[in-house]
Amino acid sequence: MKTFKSQLITAAFALASTFVAGVSQANDAAPSVVIVHGAFADGSDWAKVVPYLQAEGVAVTVVQNPLTSLADDVAATQRVLNNQPDNVVLVGHSWGGSVISEAGAHEKVSALVYVAAFAPDAGQTSGEQGNGAPTPSGVSQIKADSNGFLYMTAAGMANGFAQDLPAEQTAVMTATQGPIKASAFDDKTTVAAWKTKPSWYVLASNDRMIHPDVQRSAAKRIGATLSELRTSHVPQQSKPAEVAKVILEAVRSVDAQ
Repeated sequence: MKTFKSQLITAAFALASTFVAGVSQANDAAPSVVIVHGAFADGSDWAKVVPYLQAEGVAVTVVQNPLTSLADDVAATQRVLNNQPDNVVLVGHSWGGSVISEAGAHEKVSALVYVAAFAPDAGQTSGEQGNGAPTPSGVSQIKADSNGFLYMTAAGMANGFAQDLPAEQTAVMTATQGPIKASAFDDKTTVAAWKTKPSWYVLASNDRMIHPDVQRSAAKRIGATLSELRTSHVPQQSKPAEVAKVILEAVRSVDAQ
């Protein structure tokens, strides 16, 4: 009987040790990266950056957000966040900045990276972000369809959205773009995750979709660590190594905590 009891006690301690080790490993997990693409794009918009992050051993997931509303895109992002270990660096491009401002309140998110993005305060809409600034030229090439979705024209993609990319690439981007529900730009955020999470901002100084002054103001308002690149609205496409460098800075900062 004593031998049997001893075996039970030993097994119990072993099980407890395994559980504690598992919890410790989860808490000490290396930071992962979750990326939210913007309007007029899909997850492939980040195909050039992902390899740079993976080469550094960083686990990356790009959300395929539906672009149907802020709530829908936040929900899609939260589903991905639920599958991550702790310490996520959440990245958002353009419209994706509004999404991460809301979804970034998730308990697993440790840092935010905005890339040529909106960064609304709680109660603000994405459409309000450009108030008082000159209207960027690329906006004139956004067209609506009969279903209430917005598309970027081929000319707009080539000359306003991604003017620093080859024509053959912008043609593919036009064909694979994700249209966004027009009403999404009027959806209000309910929280501003950047108020409680450290933030980084990549400013695209030749942006023809979100005016650089709007980006600079946003970066200052949220207290972000600012990097400026002389690119179009898609620095992740034209300067992927530089964008990856900023994301890795955020990853290493979280890892050092």
